[in-house]
Amino acid sequence: MQAYQPSRTAMGAALHRAAHQILDSPPVFADPLALRIVGQAAEQAMRDGRDTRVAQSALRAFIAVRSRLAEDLLAGAYRRGVRQYVLLGAGLDTFGYRNDHADLRVFEVDQPASQSRKRAMLAAVGVCVPGSLTFAAVDFERETLTDGLARAGFDLAAPAQFAMLGVSMYLTASAVAGTLSFVAGRPAGTQIVFDYATPRESLGAAQRAAAEALGERVTAAGEPFSAAFAPDYMRELLAGLGFTRITDFDAAALNARYFADRDDGLALSGGAHIASAGV
Repeated sequence: MQAYQPSRTAMGAALHRAAHQILDSPPVFADPLALRIVGQAAEQAMRDGRDTRVAQSALRAFIAVRSRLAEDLLAGAYRRGVRQYVLLGAGLDTFGYRNDHADLRVFEVDQPASQSRKRAMLAAVGVCVPGSLTFAAVDFERETLTDGLARAGFDLAAPAQFAMLGVSMYLTASAVAGTLSFVAGRPAGTQIVFDYATPRESLGAAQRAAAEALGERVTAAGEPFSAAFAPDYMRELLAGLGFTRITDFDAAALNARYFADRDDGLALSGGAHIASAGV
């Protein structure tokens, strides 16, 4: 992301989540605020078919399912007694405004410029910021999560659920490892879910072409992809940091779990993965 500028790719992800509510029935990820936050003009463009950015169904499906999986895992963590949820690189995620647990504290970690843009968008459509949500302005590449979250009132001595969606591929490999190390150092009961890109040379021809086209688009937006990890390496990294209960969801696993028996054929086809790991 360009310094001091709101993330353009975060807006793209929000548009895909919103389009999923319109174009895919039933939605895998139902988000009643997804359309509202992007605004009426964007919604109408999607309904009219004028917004071609959201036309690729496999990408739309992936952006929807990573949010669905993250919130499914959060629900399990809440049942186990976890009362802190941290969205790393929150973008325009809406969970904090749909959270129906008064005792679940939500921390949105993001660049200050992106948070300012989000707050303006929320105010414009009349979405209030609940008392259970805290904005934590942190630059992943320049400031430690310990400092940023502690400043926001996060309890470092209590377990937490973390989600890092659509973030790792824009960071350096060392920044990803540093973030995972921070989470691994939290108390027992902590868990993280995150998606990551795999090396393009490991993909089939069609998947590689789609990945290259997406890479060109994000580069043109000023937010080029950076880190990619082979699944075996990622598992070794997580285990080496002390994580247990490591699960890696590829397209086949996610299709079986969330897209089976659909009449519209909506499914994943790319090489991106979603991992979950607990402490």
